Amino acid sequence: MADWLERFALVLVWAGTIAVFGALRPESFLTWSNFSTILGSQAVIVIITLGLIIPLTAGDYDLSIASCLTLAGTVLAVLNVRHGVSILGATLAALAVGAAVGFANGFFVIYFRINSLIVTLGIGTFIHGITLWLGDQQTISGVSEGLVSAVIVTRLWDVPLGFYYALALCTAIWYVFSYTALGRRLLFVGRGREVARLSGIRVDRIRWGCLVVSGAIGGMAGVIYVGTTAAADPSSGLTFLLPAFAAAFLGATSVNPGRFNPWGAMISVYFLVTGITGLSILGVSTFVQDLFYGGALVIAVMLSQLVRGREERM
Repeated sequence: MADWLERFALVLVWAGTIAVFGALRPESFLTWSNFSTILGSQAVIVIITLGLIIPLTAGDYDLSIASCLTLAGTVLAVLNVRHGVSILGATLAALAVGAAVGFANGFFVIYFRINSLIVTLGIGTFIHGITLWLGDQQTISGVSEGLVSAVIVTRLWDVPLGFYYALALCTAIWYVFSYTALGRRLLFVGRGREVARLSGIRVDRIRWGCLVVSGAIGGMAGVIYVGTTAAADPSSGLTFLLPAFAAAFLGATSVNPGRFNPWGAMISVYFLVTGITGLSILGVSTFVQDLFYGGALVIAVMLSQLVRGREERM
């Protein structure tokens, strides 16, 4: 029972949060339109969080993923709007750009043995400059209606398809983490690189691959973001980085405590957004969002370290 409570404590807290705000504002909070908005509007943050937990599981950080999102979105918009490239071709180019950013991150981290925190911070700042140059520091609108329809206009049970793309990605990562040899190797690398190397695991290849996948998922988030807003903003994507890290570390305290896991990360995103939405409905000022995400990140890192330390002692 204690183990079950620890694994699903965040779900219980989320349910309690819904109950509290539902009791305070039942006419506006406890409506399907409100919940469908919450589910559909957070697909981008969910995807970025899922991208982050892959290198985090291997012991690396990717601070460039938000900049990767804006670069991929800008590339898609420039190709589709200004050069008339089909939306499919522009989407594939955006994904390729994301993977290329991840490849560059991996190159500097692995070959020059530089801390991933420093590399991804520098690469992220560099590609943000490229993004501003490509888009002339302007928002590019007029993206193909096909993408907008495939992300937010078309709905299933009144929830935009963007949510289901994030759900599918979460399921795929969960399967790899839980049921494949690659997922086990990834966990071993994150827990002890030298031990993993002595066990015959190609540590450098796995770490590099994680950064490439993280970049590609950042590109996917850029595509979903453009489809959600029907435009590419060269700066707004950077605001997703703090919420994504807060959700990633908070998710490591639930479902699979002590491990970065996709279901915990996804639940954390919606728990945090539910709290912010509820406070907004109560009339609390918008600055509460920064307080909520910043405080959540500090508390989540503290809790994840406590859980991880306890598991290592057992």
